[in-house]
Amino acid sequence: MKKFLSIIIVCICTVMVQAQKPNNEAIRKLQMAEFAITNLYVDKVDEDKLVEEAIIKMLAQLDPHSTYNNAEEVKKMNEPLQGNFEGIGVQFQMIEDTLLVIQPVSNGPSEKVGILAGDRIVAVNDTAIAGVKMSTEDIMSRLRGPKDSEVKLTIVRRGVDDSLYFTVKRDKIPILSLDAAYMIQPKTGYIRINRFGATTAEEFISALKELQKKGMKDLVLDLQGNGGGYLNAAIDLANEFLQQKELIVYTEGRAARRSDFFAKGTGNFKSGRLIVLVDEYSASASEILTGAIQDWDRGVVVGRRSFGKGLVQRPIDLPDGSMIRLTIARYYTPSGRCIQKPYDNTASLDARIKGDDNQEKYNLELIDRFNHGEMIHADSIHFADSLKVQTKRLARTVYGGGGIMPDYFVPIDTTQYTDYHRNLVAKGVVIKATTGYIEKHRKDLKDKYKKFESFNEKFEIDDNFLADIRALADKEKIEFDEKQYNQSLPLIKTQLKALIARDLWDMNEYFQVMNSTNNSVQQALKILQDGTYEQTLKPKL
Repeated sequence: MKKFLSIIIVCICTVMVQAQKPNNEAIRKLQMAEFAITNLYVDKVDEDKLVEEAIIKMLAQLDPHSTYNNAEEVKKMNEPLQGNFEGIGVQFQMIEDTLLVIQPVSNGPSEKVGILAGDRIVAVNDTAIAGVKMSTEDIMSRLRGPKDSEVKLTIVRRGVDDSLYFTVKRDKIPILSLDAAYMIQPKTGYIRINRFGATTAEEFISALKELQKKGMKDLVLDLQGNGGGYLNAAIDLANEFLQQKELIVYTEGRAARRSDFFAKGTGNFKSGRLIVLVDEYSASASEILTGAIQDWDRGVVVGRRSFGKGLVQRPIDLPDGSMIRLTIARYYTPSGRCIQKPYDNTASLDARIKGDDNQEKYNLELIDRFNHGEMIHADSIHFADSLKVQTKRLARTVYGGGGIMPDYFVPIDTTQYTDYHRNLVAKGVVIKATTGYIEKHRKDLKDKYKKFESFNEKFEIDDNFLADIRALADKEKIEFDEKQYNQSLPLIKTQLKALIARDLWDMNEYFQVMNSTNNSVQQALKILQDGTYEQTLKPKL
């Protein structure tokens, strides 16, 4: 009962002063129901669970992004955004119940004691983790621990008969926001951001300056698949591109007064040509940044309409370490567009999804877009005149209604994706084949390709490697389909080559290979080369 009352008090106290007064009758009703169940019900009840379920049910009546997380979920949720965790510092892949080290983190605890890419960790503190069907989560919990604590690892290394033993002192391990930063063409840089976390702005500025030293004049900023993160990180990044006092985003809600966020004018890339890549999985902070760039005519947006998450959540910490994330406002772009897509009875584009379950309609909205043709044909996208808005500098027409609609549409590529390929990926065949190939040929590859540029130019997936793929697929009972195999073959080869590049070097090189076939990236380069960029952002006479 005490916990329940504490929750109610916390919730009430955190609501802003200007909010309407709480309904005391409703609160008393809630208290009486909980009291009666706990004290009078025929069987003993789990009071904590009852309270949690009540909170979850209440939040479900609101919007898709007001949520409850228990203490353990809060900890896991915060790690990727805080920019670090404490552990042994390895990138790994689970291969047939064995933890395979893809790469030790540079200058991290594992690298310092001599653990190498390709090593298999078979025991942690004398407890076997290989061949025992232990969950990945359980294995990670054994490897992670407080900074400066020690963990004993048993390693099996290819070419070494006996097991190797290492004692690793755990340390803080960075979780990077940037997947890649490289010169994609002379004078054109490419930066890909996977999330907006505590260190994103710092990572971006460092990468930007390194690329500028290499002669970068134009930038392709890749936010495809970036689900968002911290608002402040998006604001800090927008500041790198916008002029002083230009509005980046504003928030407003029933009980939350309008708050404006402006650029400081201290950015490092306020004048070069800029292209931002987005897709249907670019959300929240990604949309804030993209909307600001588009509304100020600072750059050109390429890809597909972004997800449409524009609700502001306030974290409300509860006494046991759990948390309510309560929606208190909406995000708006500088031109006044609401980023949030509908989540009421208009959430579904597809009339086949009927009924009053608005949450289900919201969850299926991306599938609706595909069924509706929006992912494939630009002319299938229609906006009401009421959703048309003018940009701040050039008065170009852009569209509201949820998400950011790009200036140049790139359809989703369905030509190389088949059921056969999806099964290869889903059942781990592509990863397993790459891992086996690397284990056999790592030394030869390193000797032959001293630099990535040589590898990228000359390395090709041969017939023997493809035969291994076929054999593994048969082993996993994936029925061979020759037509689908040939259709997906270029994509399979690209993915295999990219994964090998990742294992030999890093994610930077992985994306250099994958981007050669990424239609949005290639469209961005075309726009920079053929004069389309200047034509798009040409001032009206």
